[in-house]
Amino acid sequence: MNVVISARNKQKQNMDYTELSIHGLSATVDVSGGIGSPDQPYRAALIVRNDNREVWSGVIRVELPFAKTNPRFFLPAFMYGRNRGESPQNVLNEFPRLREGHSSRPSSSWWMTRSDRLSHPAALVYDSGRITGICASPYFMLKNGTKQQWMPGKVGEFYQYGGFTCSLSKGTVGYTLGYENAPWMFIKSKQVAERAPLSENVFELAAGESVSFEIDIYDYEAESPLGINAALEQIYYRYHEKPRKGSAVQIAAADLSKAVSQYAWLPEELSYSGFVFEDEPGSGKFRYNKLFSISWTNGLSVATPVLIAALRLDDEDMRQQALSCITNIVENSINPASGLPYETYGNGQWSIKGWWFDGIHTPGHSSYLACQAMYYILKAYEYEKRLKTCTHDEWLPFVHRVLMQMERTKNTDGEYPYILSEETGAGLEYDSFGGAWAMTALAYYCWLTEEHSHLESLRLSEAHYYNRFVKRMECYGAPLDTDKTIDSEGILAYIKAVRYLHAMTGEQHYLDNMRDAICYESTFKFVYNSPIKVPPLSRIGWSSSGGSVTSVSNPHIHPMSNNSVDELLYYVEQTDDAYVRERMLDTVGWGCQTYNRFDLEFDYGRRGWMSERFCHSEGLLTQKYSDGSPASTWFCLMPWASGSIIEGLVGDFWDSGFA
Repeated sequence: MNVVISARNKQKQNMDYTELSIHGLSATVDVSGGIGSPDQPYRAALIVRNDNREVWSGVIRVELPFAKTNPRFFLPAFMYGRNRGESPQNVLNEFPRLREGHSSRPSSSWWMTRSDRLSHPAALVYDSGRITGICASPYFMLKNGTKQQWMPGKVGEFYQYGGFTCSLSKGTVGYTLGYENAPWMFIKSKQVAERAPLSENVFELAAGESVSFEIDIYDYEAESPLGINAALEQIYYRYHEKPRKGSAVQIAAADLSKAVSQYAWLPEELSYSGFVFEDEPGSGKFRYNKLFSISWTNGLSVATPVLIAALRLDDEDMRQQALSCITNIVENSINPASGLPYETYGNGQWSIKGWWFDGIHTPGHSSYLACQAMYYILKAYEYEKRLKTCTHDEWLPFVHRVLMQMERTKNTDGEYPYILSEETGAGLEYDSFGGAWAMTALAYYCWLTEEHSHLESLRLSEAHYYNRFVKRMECYGAPLDTDKTIDSEGILAYIKAVRYLHAMTGEQHYLDNMRDAICYESTFKFVYNSPIKVPPLSRIGWSSSGGSVTSVSNPHIHPMSNNSVDELLYYVEQTDDAYVRERMLDTVGWGCQTYNRFDLEFDYGRRGWMSERFCHSEGLLTQKYSDGSPASTWFCLMPWASGSIIEGLVGDFWDSGFA
């Protein structure tokens, strides 16, 4: 396997990478062992030496060429396929896209990024039935005065991040010593920085100094982009670190649910506040940003997990709060013209105009919110009946009517709409994974009621979502505020849907598809604990391992994937799959250490508080301390985030031998 090594010099500030000899550098490459397979990659040992008489500073790049035909790149949590570079790009939210030739922001034919933007330290590509790729340590450390690649268990002082690259124009993937964010750095989707001069991002070699490092090289056959998961599974075992020890499952569930109940419940609104702030710690003076919605970022995504927690903890006041929220939505949210629920409430009126409204392109009902709400009503129904022997018979007809309206809007592919008409309920916009929540809610309804008459319709939809999105490892169009970016949210609906399809049919291919979907979601999930440099996460030793990045346009870790813990448990119980079991335990462990276990642990708020935003890299560092310095989390309680962790703890997992 041939690699191409080049460099860019800090002193000269030339934007181009040129051969090492121009820089007074030399290198040796020794490829030994391995066959290029996921479990036996080629192992390349490299040595780069500074032959100059003075210090050399810059970025060293190692690229792996491949035979280019129609490549689909995969840099986990950063690049999927071409990040929809084939689609119209003049949208409100920008994110890195790949396009051939000269193109304008946010598209480029090549990308470089700091290693901690990726959840796994690897750059892979699928092209013409083959997976090619490169994997190496995400950062370097100093040990006994020598620069060494970090590996799990190795102790030393942090020295510098590495980086990863992909080039559509050249047909390469790569690894760097030092790093660049180029041609742009996306701090967030509406804040983009130009390529910066080399500065603190460089790798230095003293006169005569050498650095030794290794890279793993993959080159193997695969039927589809799903083939990358075999390599990522082995990379997981090579680089995995556990999350730091957090609270016990029962304590975490109690801390989180009691905080939501005590500080976020608004009795006059029969709902929870979207944000809760305490600007002066310990003052007892709270400020609310209500941001009501029936699901997703409020409403039932909070009420149902809190309800189940209340049932587990025997807290009747908490239970009544959650029940009143659910009942209010069931009794008052429906739009009679469309047969679908309104998604938000404010100023005494139900409407479709939630906080996301001006970020979408077609006004109307959202299948993501409406059908996720139906799912959570069903889940509340199941657990009230199971744990309280209380049957809410009035909820099922409400859910059934909404789901039957959704069934009428499916297109001939079996896909549900992304946006539906407020006037008629007709489908207006498709091409989205967000509608998969309709499939999920219907599958859950059929399993719960033992009514299987819609099974063939569900089969059609499942096959469509699998072949169109999951098999391509490019799932987009779930969250309403990202202009259909590649994301980790929509797949959670699919994972839940195939769980119930398998539970009803016992058919093995649903378990197989479920594993593919779990592996896709796991590409967003960190395998190691990134060396975070910004407080409070850096100060408290917070762990990134087990946490999932939101999307390629919102580069922070958030807790939504924790709501799929019961599905991971179901899969493990059906298959005894050791890899999925470890991913499940990472997810639970991450959730139990990512909230205030005592007042002000994260430099804000009370015990049990948590926000949705955990900045593991340079992205989304927009929260500030009072002195103007950046903070790596939001300083607020966000109940939907708490609800995601709670949901993963108080369902079937609570009763398992893992809790």
